[in-house]
Amino acid sequence: MDLRKLKTLIDLVSESNVSELEITEAEGKVRIVKSGGAVVQQYMPAPVPAPAAAPAAAPVAELPAPAAAAAPAGHIVKSPMVGTFYRSSSPGAKAFVEVGSQVKEGETICIIEAMKILNEIEADKSGTVTRILGENGQAVEYGQPLFVIE
Repeated sequence: MDLRKLKTLIDLVSESNVSELEITEAEGKVRIVKSGGAVVQQYMPAPVPAPAAAPAAAPVAELPAPAAAAAPAGHIVKSPMVGTFYRSSSPGAKAFVEVGSQVKEGETICIIEAMKILNEIEADKSGTVTRILGENGQAVEYGQPLFVIE
């Protein structure tokens, strides 16, 4: 997709009441989401066509997935955007939550920095934080699990 066209789309979303825009073209798919005051964009290139069918290979026995790969028990708080995950408001400050912390729905549990804007992420459920899945300073993707609350 043309860079000028992409910039125009971002400007249109940021200046309008539209909160999300997704466009699919031959070159790929663009999704622009306005979250709070920030506009977050995701670009997915068009899928590469599969090569011609190869001769059939012998079937491979599937092994059961290890227990550690199973989804964590409890309510999973996922990242609402792409950005950098921070557990505290500043480098020297105390983390918003630790494992075992009691949280209330709407309470800030972390910050995700996107496009130089610090976005406070709130718990969407009350309970006890049983796991913290994000690493401080780590880049996170949209929908990536960050916390488990039970």
